[in-house]
Amino acid sequence: MCGITGIFNFNKEPISPECLQKMTDVLIHRGPDAEGTYIDSFIGLGHRRLSILDLSTAGKQPMISACGNFSITYNGEVYNFKELRRELKSKGYEFFSKTDTEVVLNAFIEWGDKCLNSFNGMFAFAIWDRKKQRLFLARDRYGIKPLYYTYQGHTFLFGSEIKAILQHPAYSIDIDKEALLEYFTFQNYFTDKTLYKDIKLLPAGSFLDLNLKSAHSAHSNIERYWDFNFREPENVKDEREYLEELDRLFKQAVKRQLVSDVEVGAYLSGGMDSGSITAIAAKELPYLKTFTCGFDLHSAKGMEFGFDEREKAEYMSYLFKTEHYEMVLKAGDMERCMPKLVYHLEEPRVGQSYPNFYASQLASKFVKVVLAGTGGDELFGGYPWRYYRAVVNDDFEHYIDKYYTFWQRLIPNKEIRKVFSPIWNEVKDVWTRDLFRNVFSKEENGLKTSEEYVNHSLYFEAKTFLHGLLVVEDKLSMAHGLETRVPFLDNDLVDFAQKVPVSMKLGNLTKIVRINENEPGPKTKKYFQKTKDGKLLLRKVMKKHIPKEISERVKQGFSAPDASRFKGDSIEYVKQLLSNKKANLYKYMDYSDVQGLLKEHFTGEVNRRLLIWSLVNFEEWCKLNINTKLMGF
Repeated sequence: MCGITGIFNFNKEPISPECLQKMTDVLIHRGPDAEGTYIDSFIGLGHRRLSILDLSTAGKQPMISACGNFSITYNGEVYNFKELRRELKSKGYEFFSKTDTEVVLNAFIEWGDKCLNSFNGMFAFAIWDRKKQRLFLARDRYGIKPLYYTYQGHTFLFGSEIKAILQHPAYSIDIDKEALLEYFTFQNYFTDKTLYKDIKLLPAGSFLDLNLKSAHSAHSNIERYWDFNFREPENVKDEREYLEELDRLFKQAVKRQLVSDVEVGAYLSGGMDSGSITAIAAKELPYLKTFTCGFDLHSAKGMEFGFDEREKAEYMSYLFKTEHYEMVLKAGDMERCMPKLVYHLEEPRVGQSYPNFYASQLASKFVKVVLAGTGGDELFGGYPWRYYRAVVNDDFEHYIDKYYTFWQRLIPNKEIRKVFSPIWNEVKDVWTRDLFRNVFSKEENGLKTSEEYVNHSLYFEAKTFLHGLLVVEDKLSMAHGLETRVPFLDNDLVDFAQKVPVSMKLGNLTKIVRINENEPGPKTKKYFQKTKDGKLLLRKVMKKHIPKEISERVKQGFSAPDASRFKGDSIEYVKQLLSNKKANLYKYMDYSDVQGLLKEHFTGEVNRRLLIWSLVNFEEWCKLNINTKLMGF
């Protein structure tokens, strides 16, 4: 896993080696093992290397093709690279390394952008075609690896992280106020915007094709080569066939992602997804190292007592004979890591992510690669209380209205105008309902069944919630020079999961049990006890690999007991940041209205833990950007 960056000057102005080096150096945490730059007049590519495959200097990047015409800077792992290598060899290609980088480069030379359909893995890369003077950038199907870009006059800049772009003098830091409104509606971004004005995130499953003539067509040259497509099968098979095939594909996916020339470990949360991955990996790797973050619960209340999963993780470590390491997070750990977390995360994203920061830090002390269970919920129906909000509708727009109302996670529409009154004239034309609607790439007027609406909800979750989780996971693991792999997002497994009948994922589409999404912790316990619903097919398969009491557990989620801490142990930190009228965030938000929302949390009237986290995160973001200009940490 690595960090990539680059510059393309459309006016043919020569690249500054010093500037390109700065852009490359700021990504050192992503690739502490080696670095390199490539300059061809008005094009410059930078690379920081985290050596995973072929640890020799033969894997150095940017890598130049044997013909000398193509150069690549690449971040990722293509797990089927050995099969593709054999195919390319049969076509006459020679290989001088054992890396997947060289396979990706030669695959592009042979098949052009069609090569993307052959890659099973996670990646973001840029290839320069010197002969055609063409720059090609691409991102993997699911968005596991990020790739940011911006047009600044005659200059095009890109990088694995925004901070690389910020090193170039053509870009001046400014906030995208429309993106701010988007984030404080959904606690996520549904568009390609970022909090940095004019810096965008290349959509998952897309590529961007540039040449000297495309300097002023920033949007017309982005193409999507893959998208999710959850659908009911035309001919439903016997459940036993689905169980057998899911078991085969899951084991195949885990084994594929064990390919490495360095040690691989696994997160072990105490839940079904990470436990099942660990069970398969432990059979393949002797003395597998596993990692768990638990939580001190001295100030926890109510359902928060279920947050600490160390006991369950320890039990599975005992069963699978892993070498197990744990860390306990206490009140105060959030504020302790916030400056570093905000620097590496770069902008607020979905969820309360500081536990992920510490989990990555722990794992990085022992391994360079770690397996994670991300994706199991989104593929196999892990959030039934969400889908059931909109399974009976008059038409598609009715479905959008119901689902949208549910997904307003932070500030409801009726409060937005008041909260953002300092900047309202600049964002008043943003309709967040339209942002929500536009996640769906086409008009859907013929939906009739509950199953069809659930499949659309699965599509929505994968495109938005899962994507946000992947961005967070990448940033916080790479902050520690750690590569995270996600076996559930194996191409064959995803293709299969999208065609599993909804009836085999969920139990009863007619019985709706309402749950408060903002409720902290194992909110699913209440739901699951009433319905025994969600991920049904996956649970049946995983009983082969993990204890029944684990496979039948409710989804926990990786979250600290912050609902209580924000009213207790962490209250002084929260108030110090958010009660200060001179806080940076009040340049964009109304102080009195924000204080009113906070008061509802402190008095116990409404649980606003997600909003508090987001406000704290944004204030720290403002302090970092306004005061230090992100010149390094």
